[in-house]
Amino acid sequence: MGSPEEARVRLPQLRLDELLDELQGRLDAARGTRDRVHSLLEAVLSVGRELDLEQALRSIVEAAAVLVDAEYAALGVIGPDGKRLSAFHTVGVSDEQIARIGPYPEGHGILGELIHHPEPLRLAKISEHPESYGFPPHHPPMNTFLGVPIRVRHQVFGNLYLTEKRGGAQFDEEDVSVTLTLAVAAGVAIDNARLYAESRLRERWLRANAEIVHRLMAGGERAEVLGLIAEQAREITGAALAVVAMPMEETDSLSVELALGHGADALQGVVLPVDGTLIGEAFSGATAVTSADVLHDERVSTGLSRFTGLGPAVAVPVGTGESGVRGVLLLVREAGQIAFSEKEIDLLRGFAAQAAIAMELAERRLEAEEVAVLKDRDRIARDLHDLAIQRLFATGMTLQSAGRFIEHAEASERVSRAVDDLDETIKIIRSTIFGLRTREGTQGSGLRARVVRVVGEAAPVVCFAPSVRMEGLLDTDVPKEIADNVVAVLSEALTNIARHARADRAEVVLATDGREVRLSVTDNGVGIPPAGRRSGLRNMAERAEHLGGRLELTEPADGGTSLVWRVPLKKG
Repeated sequence: MGSPEEARVRLPQLRLDELLDELQGRLDAARGTRDRVHSLLEAVLSVGRELDLEQALRSIVEAAAVLVDAEYAALGVIGPDGKRLSAFHTVGVSDEQIARIGPYPEGHGILGELIHHPEPLRLAKISEHPESYGFPPHHPPMNTFLGVPIRVRHQVFGNLYLTEKRGGAQFDEEDVSVTLTLAVAAGVAIDNARLYAESRLRERWLRANAEIVHRLMAGGERAEVLGLIAEQAREITGAALAVVAMPMEETDSLSVELALGHGADALQGVVLPVDGTLIGEAFSGATAVTSADVLHDERVSTGLSRFTGLGPAVAVPVGTGESGVRGVLLLVREAGQIAFSEKEIDLLRGFAAQAAIAMELAERRLEAEEVAVLKDRDRIARDLHDLAIQRLFATGMTLQSAGRFIEHAEASERVSRAVDDLDETIKIIRSTIFGLRTREGTQGSGLRARVVRVVGEAAPVVCFAPSVRMEGLLDTDVPKEIADNVVAVLSEALTNIARHARADRAEVVLATDGREVRLSVTDNGVGIPPAGRRSGLRNMAERAEHLGGRLELTEPADGGTSLVWRVPLKKG
């Protein structure tokens, strides 16, 4: 045993070692804090550099996992309804694991707890929380949990979820502070990415409008411009189907002039009533109208099979209530996709309004050109009347007077014939003047309007509204004589359905390809009885034969009658 003096020497030595150990511990803690702050600053800078929203969200999740040393991390984006998650970004789970687990969570259990109560949540064991109800099959085991909300301009955008702190440790208050700091930086980064995305989107809409104006001012055809409007809107909004419907003259109906994308062929030429339809509501109200699911929306009356696989939709008027609605643009996304947001609809509404203005300017330019042509025709007619006819008339009078002094019979006869020719020439010129002064557009209603009117008049008689579909340049290519026969045959066919068919559904299809016109009337009735009267059918057949065409009658496999009446537009 040492002396008291030796003991006094060893005691300060022990205290010094303890102080040195404590100092070393504090230095290590300070160094760790410094390193963590440095890592946090790097994470904030990394997240803030991203302008693409999806990449920004990915960077936020990755940075959060590194900062708190979590094995798994996820960022859930809250949907428009504020009750469930619309998107989910993960770190730590492989694609193969995700495929085995199944669909991403919608926001129930612990995840839903943060949606309903957006405050930091720290758990030592997830399964012990009252809102926890376990994980789906193939899900990796998770115990420790840390969740914090991400706010963008005081609105909760989504939540950060962190689980399984490495080394079996628990998430502590410092982890919560670091994650909250990152969440603030994430909110700024998300807001910047959104603003950037919106500016890029507005730029795309402006470029689309500029292209439409250029095409119209360059004299582009109406069908070409409508196609451009539909294609640009479909591409920018990510829609699966784009439809342009225009009003039909002298009717309360809209005709689908153009359809692009999913199921477009079945919609081309379909005639829709204004009342009771999604497109009609947008047209009559001059406002955007949305549908959460067109397949189950009773305002969509063109047949459910045409919209299989489709979901959210928006119908936007082309034009405004002040200047008049020129038509409706319908966009439909695939089933399961998100509905059109208010911001998207506002941009789409502006695009449609600008397109309508461009169409009106182009029409005014065409009208000005037509007025110039008509003025020129009036001038030509006036010159012909005041100059040519008067000189010809004077020449004729001179020849008539000279004819009395001609004694040679043959010469006198030739002069007389010349005077008659001059009279005939004057008549031709007067007829030409009349033609020049006749304004276009006085020939009456077009074939499309007449067909819609006939079908509308037949609806009360047959006790249902037959569907109508029209394709091709019916008002332009079909001569008046053939158009009159088409209307007569259609009226007779609908009358036969009302009298004999006992049907509850009928479809009318009228189309032309520039070579022939084809009228098809199909019903689901009892068919044509073998011993029934056929005077009406005989009249239809005779009309077709007189024009060089034919009438075909068939009975579809599912019952009813199919009548096809076709004639060439030019006799061969």
